[in-house]
Amino acid sequence: MRRGKTRLRTIALIGIDGSGKTTQAHRLADALTAAGRPATYRRNASGRRWLGRVAQRFGRPDAQRLVGRDGMLAVESVLRWFAIALALLSCLLTGRTAVMDRYSACQYASIRAHGGQRWERLARAGYRLFPTPQVTFLLAVDPEEAYRRIERRGTDHETMGWLTAADTAYRALPEYPTFVLVDAGRSTDEVTEQIRAHLAAWLPSDVSPDPRQPSLGAPQLSDGLRPEAPPPPVVPAADGASVVASRSPAALPTVPAGERSGRAGAGPLVAQARP
Repeated sequence: MRRGKTRLRTIALIGIDGSGKTTQAHRLADALTAAGRPATYRRNASGRRWLGRVAQRFGRPDAQRLVGRDGMLAVESVLRWFAIALALLSCLLTGRTAVMDRYSACQYASIRAHGGQRWERLARAGYRLFPTPQVTFLLAVDPEEAYRRIERRGTDHETMGWLTAADTAYRALPEYPTFVLVDAGRSTDEVTEQIRAHLAAWLPSDVSPDPRQPSLGAPQLSDGLRPEAPPPPVVPAADGASVVASRSPAALPTVPAGERSGRAGAGPLVAQARP
């Protein structure tokens, strides 16, 4: 009840690459807006992909080979800091809920996964300015499954070594006990349901999902009615006639008593013969 009266200001979704953060953050922002709590999706990227493209232009395989590990961590930390600051400022001015795709914990995990622990102290000093999100969802997924997802989307590439190290880093963070763990190895819709269930105080269960996303329930028509069931299948009978198999006895009209078989107490027919 207390949460229901509290303004929802910031939600963060964190996790390794391939865990589905971006998809779920978009869905959550749409659902909150539909529930009467206007929300904005914010992607707080570190610029690692951009740095990787720059490195390739200079003939280097990745950003670390271009600027070194420490240089890469410094650039990532600064770029993510500005992204989070702009996101928080924008939502403060507009009064909308900020749905953060990545947050400060992502940078701490990245620093640990790269083995640059001495940079973590500096990063925490800079990120201390930002408020702790009211809810932080950690989308946990097996690194092998995350690797397969990244390869399927084909927009970038991560090594198994990096994904495993990042997964370990998230679980080793001191903030880990405060995260809401989400089983991101399930289907997209099931992950969405886990997140919505935790936000039940702010997000009613009858909120209509984004029409651009697949529905979890039966499809609805534009007038709110459910579509009619498909016609029952036609199967051949022993005498060569076609028989319509009924899915439910209640779906067929009751046959008058005079037209039933002579067996006493016979109920409604469950099949009809077509000539």
